[in-house]
Amino acid sequence: MTFLLTACTPYPLVQRIAAAHPGCVFHADSTRTRTVALSLDDGPDRETTPRILDLLRRYDSRATFFLISSHIPGNDSLVLRMLRDGHEIGNHMSRNEASIFLSPSAFESSLLVADSALRRFATPRWMRPGSGWYNERMISTIRKHNYRCALGSVYPFDPQIPVASYSVRVILRQVRPGSIIILHDGGYKGRNTVKVLARLLPELARRGYNVVTLSGLLPPP
Repeated sequence: MTFLLTACTPYPLVQRIAAAHPGCVFHADSTRTRTVALSLDDGPDRETTPRILDLLRRYDSRATFFLISSHIPGNDSLVLRMLRDGHEIGNHMSRNEASIFLSPSAFESSLLVADSALRRFATPRWMRPGSGWYNERMISTIRKHNYRCALGSVYPFDPQIPVASYSVRVILRQVRPGSIIILHDGGYKGRNTVKVLARLLPELARRGYNVVTLSGLLPPP
């Protein structure tokens, strides 16, 4: 099993973790430009997603939204707005559960249910396992269906510590060119993310960072 624990992890250790587990993307190697990717898990949510999209538009930032397909019904307009605003969508399975505990067949089934729902809007390239745990069997299934697994290098454990000031402090301490930032949408997590982004995005801009999607950070070969 592999899980990324980065809230207080030195960046050289993140690099070693990534090198030891090449099946998933943790960060971009290139540091030539001050570019970072923002990713948002667990949406869409009719209360918090519009507020997040408003902030991203205000600060000319882009993000990859890892969507849970059971959250899409009734929220089609939000998914369409994500794409219209220049964001991208990724596969975060069909339900909000830890993917590592699913049987091989249940994991593949959940992946494909979500894939079918997402393809009504776009062709997703990225997949993130539920709860961030994965194993090599899961990576093989992800690759089989033409996805790339993406975790991240900057994660403030916002579901466990939904304190905006803490999340902002952790992210600004850990961020560097090539980072992949993980935050969450929906419910209390989404409300916290709204507060985080309202502080984080202008500060990243002040520091000269360009905030992009995963594909903006790691274009297809």
